[in-house]
Amino acid sequence: MRLHNLAPAEGSTKKPKRVGRGIGSGHGKTSTRGHKGQNARSGGGVRPGFEGGQMPLYRRIPKRGFTNIFKKQLVAINVEQLNKFEEGTKVTPELLIEKGIIKKIKDGVKILGSGQLNVKLHVVANAFSETAKAKIEAAGGKTEVI
Repeated sequence: MRLHNLAPAEGSTKKPKRVGRGIGSGHGKTSTRGHKGQNARSGGGVRPGFEGGQMPLYRRIPKRGFTNIFKKQLVAINVEQLNKFEEGTKVTPELLIEKGIIKKIKDGVKILGSGQLNVKLHVVANAFSETAKAKIEAAGGKTEVI
């Protein structure tokens, strides 16, 4: 197979409708828009969600709650995931990304206390749960809040 042999599958492509190309084409004169009216005009038509004056769906549905725009989105990881590091390592959010434990630091990293920690580490994060802090210190490590 070469580049010049590549072609779309049979029937998968369709020629575009060529409008306004004369009366014999069947799409001439009004260019399939009909006579007069809002949709026949240039720039005509209605905005997305408009239902002809009927109360639109997005206004009919009840609204609940609110979104706090100041909320911090912390990426949570468990203490047992820190066992991948060697003894005495200083674990930072950047190091967690390098190791592939987390994909992205949103507004910070929070360490949660699920599982057991078997290595002594210096953990630097934005937040710690009480159990996580206790488990890290019980293993002989230190916690530091950024």
